[in-house]
Amino acid sequence: MPSADAPEAQQEIRFGIIGPGRAAARFAHGLGAVAGTNLAAVWGRNPEKANAFAQRFNVPETFASLDDLLTSGVDAVYIATHPDSHAEFCMRALAGHKHVLCEKPAALNERQLEQILSIAQRHDRLFMEAMKPPFFPLYQRLREHLQTDPIGQIGFVRAGHSDSSLAADYPLHFPELGGGGILGIGPYEAFLALDWLGALKQVHTLGRLSPAGVDAFAVIHTEHERGFAQLHTGLDLLSHGDALLSAPLGYVLIHANWWNPTRATIHYLDRRIVELHEPFTAGGFNYETAHFCDLVRRGLRESPEIPHTLSLAMARLLEQARTALGVRFPGE
Repeated sequence: MPSADAPEAQQEIRFGIIGPGRAAARFAHGLGAVAGTNLAAVWGRNPEKANAFAQRFNVPETFASLDDLLTSGVDAVYIATHPDSHAEFCMRALAGHKHVLCEKPAALNERQLEQILSIAQRHDRLFMEAMKPPFFPLYQRLREHLQTDPIGQIGFVRAGHSDSSLAADYPLHFPELGGGGILGIGPYEAFLALDWLGALKQVHTLGRLSPAGVDAFAVIHTEHERGFAQLHTGLDLLSHGDALLSAPLGYVLIHANWWNPTRATIHYLDRRIVELHEPFTAGGFNYETAHFCDLVRRGLRESPEIPHTLSLAMARLLEQARTALGVRFPGE
């Protein structure tokens, strides 16, 4: 680990963005609230969109090719393309000796993620899946509160979200982009279940497919080392994005949208009710990005909050859920 006065520990971290879409815009907004960073470059397969993004966020350089970005002076890349290309771009960036923060899901399946992690290790680069909830002030305060005023061991998690308002051209509707509710929405729910309940033991899924062949609605029941979860995702129904954590001495409601959490209510067996409220700033992407930058400066190659084992477990859960419904992506 580098010392506090080592160059890496003091450096300004220069980011390049791969994929100037919706998530990248939120990342760029959040990066402005992270000290010691600079959004230096952007590349996208559509040059017009990349140039418009650069103008909007005052990015000094756009590149004609991904190779040009990867041979530039950026220290790290944020990958915000559709899931179908995450694995390819992660592996190319890591092989180009860039640290990688990749939007969820990190890959289409567990095999692809194993390949990414192998290349990260080979080239001694940091790889982290961009899973934002655990870095929000509310989520961290909830953890601290349950340490001092516990409800016992969490044994059941319920979480889900279904959004029927998505336009027909929204990427989640297309299998060639790695679409469907399970990969588009499910990573958050998979994280919540694994974070509170531990290792995955088994997955059972019910659902239906869209005419295009992606999962339009799914109910996922999982068993873990410490309990059970009931998760749902969907593209053709509308549901509330809250979450429940249930334990012997009480339960927690994380209010919608729980993956951008600001409020939680804890109901105790003795009838006490505790309300937690922690607003977030700069859109929320800033918290996970600040954590990622801290890891880079400390010379670490894996996040203790989103370790590689957790990303692999999320990939395994999601893959088992969608393949049980018959969802296969081109090239698998």
